[in-house]
Amino acid sequence: MSSVESGRSRRSVLAVPGSSAKMIEKAKGLGADEIFLDLEDAVAPIAKAEARGRVVEALNSGGWGSQIKVVRVNDWTTPWTHGDVIDVVSGAGANLDAILLPKVETASHVHALDLLLTQVEKVAGLPVGAIGIEPQIESARSLRNIDEIATASPRVQTLVFGPADLMASVNMRTLVVGEQPQGYDTGDAYHHILMTILLAARTHGLQAIDGPYLQIRDLDAFRRAAGRTAGLGFDGKWVLHPTQIDAANEIFSPRQVDFDKAEQILEAYEFHTSAAGGGRGAVMLGDEMIDEASRKMALVVSAKGRAAGMARSDDANRTSGAQ
Repeated sequence: MSSVESGRSRRSVLAVPGSSAKMIEKAKGLGADEIFLDLEDAVAPIAKAEARGRVVEALNSGGWGSQIKVVRVNDWTTPWTHGDVIDVVSGAGANLDAILLPKVETASHVHALDLLLTQVEKVAGLPVGAIGIEPQIESARSLRNIDEIATASPRVQTLVFGPADLMASVNMRTLVVGEQPQGYDTGDAYHHILMTILLAARTHGLQAIDGPYLQIRDLDAFRRAAGRTAGLGFDGKWVLHPTQIDAANEIFSPRQVDFDKAEQILEAYEFHTSAAGGGRGAVMLGDEMIDEASRKMALVVSAKGRAAGMARSDDANRTSGAQ
């Protein structure tokens, strides 16, 4: 089952250094939809082996809520990837939802992780295929190979934008991740990248996750950046600090009024296309005509709202109806 079909929300994806027991413990009580414990960029080379043990201990300890629990391993160009996967999955695979694989360049990177996960799952007595893969798209090459990456394994659940590395890959002239490069004063310099990731995700039934906004003290700027990708249709965004979590959860959830309207459209369309409702293909809902296209649009909003735990308001229940 794809991640979109499974209904698990990833509005906010909190990055937590795998080397910090204090930050991991604090993260357990936060309201992020997903938490990934990082063994890559957030951990110094000399601390990586120790961090693996800390991550295993944290995953097996209590205090977790309903968060999706993920570990970001090191990429395949390093000497640590296989050790990360073997230690974490054999030690805590039963409490792990997915592996976040950075710097994925080709489908072969996903194939290799899939094969290794299968071997470790078998040895550890875990259900084969239960642990998902989240490929991180971080270079021009990975963007060109995105469809092959998205379909490289049935384990793939999301496509994740890694903005800093991708910006460096194309020589973008800026040092501020998420902001427009100097001299680019028309449109959005990231639009093609974001839409490529989004279209690939939707084509293959995956979730699309935006990367981080690094200026963590500027919450207004974070909201602007998140609002752009949410508007395109992305499912969520990385957060680097607890102050960004509520904003991400709000921005990547439908507005209550939109959720209510989507539910009304679905209810009205289901009734009026049935025999009891006259078998009509188009119907008026208030001052608006709704049809099959309206139903498809409403399904998107309704599914995102339900995944986020939203419920229809009393006002919507009282005013529902079509002509």
